[in-house]
Amino acid sequence: MELSAIKDAFDRVSKKQKLSSSKTQEVIDQVGREIEHALSRMQSVQDAGSATDQKTILTELNSKLNEIGPINQIEGSQKELNVGLSKYAKLLEKSFVMDISKAYRNVDFDVHTVNQIIAAHLYRQGLFDLGDCFVNEADKPDATSLKSPFVEMYKILEAMRSRNLGPALAWAAANRDMLLQNGSTLELKLHGLQFVEILQKGSQSDALKYIWTFPAPLVSMHMPEIQKLTICLLWAGCLERSPYANFLSLMHWELLSEELTRQFCNLLGQSYESPLSVAVAAGVQGLPTLLKLANVMATKKQEWLAMKQLPVPVDLGPEFQFHSIFVCPISRDQGSEENPPMLMPCGHVLCKQSIVKLSKSSTRMFKCPYCPNEATITQCKQLYF
Repeated sequence: MELSAIKDAFDRVSKKQKLSSSKTQEVIDQVGREIEHALSRMQSVQDAGSATDQKTILTELNSKLNEIGPINQIEGSQKELNVGLSKYAKLLEKSFVMDISKAYRNVDFDVHTVNQIIAAHLYRQGLFDLGDCFVNEADKPDATSLKSPFVEMYKILEAMRSRNLGPALAWAAANRDMLLQNGSTLELKLHGLQFVEILQKGSQSDALKYIWTFPAPLVSMHMPEIQKLTICLLWAGCLERSPYANFLSLMHWELLSEELTRQFCNLLGQSYESPLSVAVAAGVQGLPTLLKLANVMATKKQEWLAMKQLPVPVDLGPEFQFHSIFVCPISRDQGSEENPPMLMPCGHVLCKQSIVKLSKSSTRMFKCPYCPNEATITQCKQLYF
């Protein structure tokens, strides 16, 4: 079941809860007004010294409260809410499997590696105190070496949030050769942003002096961008009304912070996304298919955990596809050095073992399983591996 159906059910329950709360408050306010009115009348009667009138007022109050029927009104709205909550709870139980142990196999993970991954994740998220606590409890003091690079990165990012580009520029200058080798224009963008800041908050002459300090390699490689920044000097004091007003967008700060993080991790030899986060997110996407497979195999009294290959594909989003993987449409085998993908003259691709089985010999013609064309093994070309 898609999450949209669960969200719709939640919205219905939430609406009933609001209606019930509103109805309850309305009844309470109505009862409160009747009691306050009765107390006011009783105070007036007390001043006159008539006990009989006070009893009359209480009798009338009792009649009005019975007429309002607060308990019945509250119980009615509460009953509808309870029915909705009961249905929603059943929907959650039906949609989500609480016991997921049958969807994974027991694997002997290297505990040291797992601890390193967890510690690296905590440090790269900026959770340094929590990372230190985990490292101490796991008794892995060597994992603290992962901390120092990310401490530097978060100091730079914190300075950028305070509109201070000094630490970022210093880091980019120290790693200029590697950034240029990666094709990154991060240092140029940082200098450009600093130039705009000076032009806005300083003077035209200060901005001109700063642009003359741009590193020579950046100027020679990015002259068109430098020229645009130089023209901004003509719009000093009114840059927001110029053709270059987009240079003032706060989005540049966010994008540069993200790019700096990406390049920082790249130079450390790590991916931009935390491997632990990626693994967990991919597991969440694949879990429903694995749970369904486990239930189907259980009804057939078969053990899927012993299989070398899953009988059904587990579709993951493009964000989890890091390498090109070929799976033969005939045998469902994944391409390998021993069983590489082969391109047939008609353009269809099969794995080598499937082609061998279809041809039965190196000279015999065989028909493509997807079109009427025929070919021999020698006419098929290996694609990679």
